Amino acid sequence: DDAHIYCLPEQLESEIVSVLDLTEKILTRFGFDKYDIMLSTRPEKAVGSDQIWEAATVALEGALKTKGWEYGIDEGGGAFYGPKIDVKIRDAIGRQWQCSTVQCDFNLPERFGLEYVSADGTREQPIMVHRAIFGSLERFFGILTENCSGDFPFWLAPTQLKLLPVTDAVQDYCKEIAKKAKKAGIRVEVDRGNERLAKQIRNAEQQRVPIMAVVGMKEMETGKLAIRSRKLGDLGSFSVDDLMSELADCAADAVEMTKMGEVEVHVEEKSE
Repeated sequence: DDAHIYCLPEQLESEIVSVLDLTEKILTRFGFDKYDIMLSTRPEKAVGSDQIWEAATVALEGALKTKGWEYGIDEGGGAFYGPKIDVKIRDAIGRQWQCSTVQCDFNLPERFGLEYVSADGTREQPIMVHRAIFGSLERFFGILTENCSGDFPFWLAPTQLKLLPVTDAVQDYCKEIAKKAKKAGIRVEVDRGNERLAKQIRNAEQQRVPIMAVVGMKEMETGKLAIRSRKLGDLGSFSVDDLMSELADCAADAVEMTKMGEVEVHVEEKSE
């Protein structure tokens, strides 16, 4: 999760903007789009000149203004080796969690004796940017699990698709579909089919499986599946290939399946 970026002083602000863009992209994909931002400035004991501290702090502020993010100032809260930006995510009930950080480091380039030749031929010391997006991976996924109460978005769900056989006669067909799903990168399970269909659906919903496919003799004969979304209900019928393509696209784009398939219309004949 950690990375260290070495850059010139004049590149610092643009590099920080790039890190903040990446941080926003990743956190948003996991469903975190509300942040509290703090800019921490020079503490009493610090390494580096006043000039470089001021330039780095201005670069951090400039990056935040470029992003259009509101932020607070933590006076003296920076590390001894440089100022930093802390990104605190907010979960579903408004709690703050410190995860992402972007820190300037004036100490390690000096200790490592790093130098570059500037445009005027002099040797200068680069600035190192230390960034961490998740913080601790284990802690982040604990926060994520708690935030969504185990109801993961489709792209993260441990089981994305569950096949519900109506009769034992379609078990082998379900296994063929499962092979196609796995080949398409979809995490799939086949219900044992020991329960009535309503109970199979209820069990899958309680297990928070996002997409269910009802498979009966009619589905096996036509090559189509009756699809049900846990959040949206019945989505109609899809061919196996169309379903796999749609689910693969949803997983790649980190979105839920909302596309409607064919809906069977029953017409009742009126007696005269």
